[in-house]
Amino acid sequence: MSFNVTLTRSKSTARLLGGIAATLVLAITAVWSGAQDTPKPANGKHIFRFDSFGNETFWTDTLRLHEAIAKSVDPTTALSVGLKVDADALPPGILKTADLKSPATTVALLKLDAIVGLKGTVVTKEGKDTLMRVGITCALCHSTVDDSVAPGIGKRLDGRPNLSLNPGAIIALSPALDASKKAVYNSWGAGKYDPRYNQDGKNTPVVIPPAYGLAGVKMATYTGDGDISYWNNYVAVTQMGGHGSFKEPRLGINVEAKGEDLVKSKLPALREYQHSLAKPAPAAGSFDAPAAQRGQAVFTGAGKCATCHAGKAFTDEKLHAAAETGMDPAYAARSATKKYRATPLRALAQHAPYFHDGTAASLAAVVDHYDSALKLKLSADQKKDLVEYLKSI
Repeated sequence: MSFNVTLTRSKSTARLLGGIAATLVLAITAVWSGAQDTPKPANGKHIFRFDSFGNETFWTDTLRLHEAIAKSVDPTTALSVGLKVDADALPPGILKTADLKSPATTVALLKLDAIVGLKGTVVTKEGKDTLMRVGITCALCHSTVDDSVAPGIGKRLDGRPNLSLNPGAIIALSPALDASKKAVYNSWGAGKYDPRYNQDGKNTPVVIPPAYGLAGVKMATYTGDGDISYWNNYVAVTQMGGHGSFKEPRLGINVEAKGEDLVKSKLPALREYQHSLAKPAPAAGSFDAPAAQRGQAVFTGAGKCATCHAGKAFTDEKLHAAAETGMDPAYAARSATKKYRATPLRALAQHAPYFHDGTAASLAAVVDHYDSALKLKLSADQKKDLVEYLKSI
């Protein structure tokens, strides 16, 4: 499903927030002033949540996304494209009085570092907060919130894929893009991103994967191009626009840092934090325990799942040709390996859809796919039990 956003100049962007919204601005200014006194430590958690690697030069100077946000992106619009608000970053009671239809409120939230994955530089000019620069962080795609305050507003949940996020629609807000590129970005839909489009010009978006449960996993991506630091480096430099170097001779990619490398030294701490993110446990009552026990026998036996999904992380750490499991080869063909790894299985019930391209909407659809592709001839009861087991891991 594509999402189209029309950029229109709201009358509210031409005047100061009054009354209720003024209270928001004053409260944020007080919090911000105190926050600037103590620099945040450069640990892995902070890097994951707040470090842009200097990519404001891309998102601001090239894409001019700060202009679109300041003119047209009110909190209601931001939530509609899957952006999340960190409730812990907000002064108590602020959301009860904030004007959620004003872009100025979005700017105020950015000043608080309250929009997950967005990093804004906000200055006060003539009594009005002005968004000067904007960048993105790892958390944009790989964090969400628990919706404890309202849909899209709550406590951060790092490592969870933000499957309601529409990255393409956000990028398409840029006034610097032509209509043809905006059409491509708007075609991706929620929960998908193409991390190779800006490298090869092809368009086969993939589902945003979880960033949890990767400790001990050697192949961190769908196509197993490298470990988690390899992919963090690739994304930080080639996708986020961070200031750093990345070389991949298998794909002819050679990006040299212009000036100081703001990525490389942070990769070990970032990896350590991501490896600390354990998979979430299944929700109470989310699966049938006796059926799951029977399904485990199917998983290791007639279903042949354990042939590839073995070990603690449920992956054999091997690469497989797309034809082996009936996968679409198009995305793999664009990668360094030209194959797919056996995806580690973790908290499966919590991040549908499945497969790299999201073609399986449910775990039942996953089982049906493999039953057909591998000619397993599972019975209906075996399939149901297998689904319950998959829900439990």
